Amino acid sequence: MIVTLIIICEVGFWVLLAAGLALRYWAKMPRASIAVLLCEPLLEVVLFVVTAIDLRNGAEPDWKHGLAAVYIGYSIALGHYTIKWVDVRVAHRFAGGPAPVTPKYGMARAVHEWKLAARWVLAAAIAMALLQGAIWYVGPDGETSSLEQWQAKMVFVIGINVVIAAAYTLFPKKAPANATAAATDRERELTKQ
Repeated sequence: MIVTLIIICEVGFWVLLAAGLALRYWAKMPRASIAVLLCEPLLEVVLFVVTAIDLRNGAEPDWKHGLAAVYIGYSIALGHYTIKWVDVRVAHRFAGGPAPVTPKYGMARAVHEWKLAARWVLAAAIAMALLQGAIWYVGPDGETSSLEQWQAKMVFVIGINVVIAAAYTLFPKKAPANATAAATDRERELTKQ
């Protein structure tokens, strides 16, 4: 049941996102769009409540409960970022908005990677906290090894993201000689944000 609910929440996330953006750009109803997009966190609340009820009713903690915690952590830490990322691209493609700019070179790219790593670290920390809460909730008599394994995986996620960001800092990619000054100026602006 938990896996089905995770799938429903993921599909629901993208359906709400598509509906919200359609209301914003095609129906020209920005307030309705905001209302639909604000429903996104309700999916995580439902998943959290159902997972807690499942554990309370005596379900043996397993990989599904761990996956639910990871999904909730991702949604909390990266959900808004994902929505903004898609929004900028939809606005550009279908509503004449500015082209999305992701820095590609130098310190601007390193700063971008550190911001992204910070979001992933937050997602992993939230997931680890939820997993620890589930371990305490189950108590010492329950089998919690699968939840502990998910915590170890979250430490790995943190490590990978820090290594990637550090690599962009220590070994920055240099802009090609023919890069335009405007692109370089735009990347400097992104570093300041």
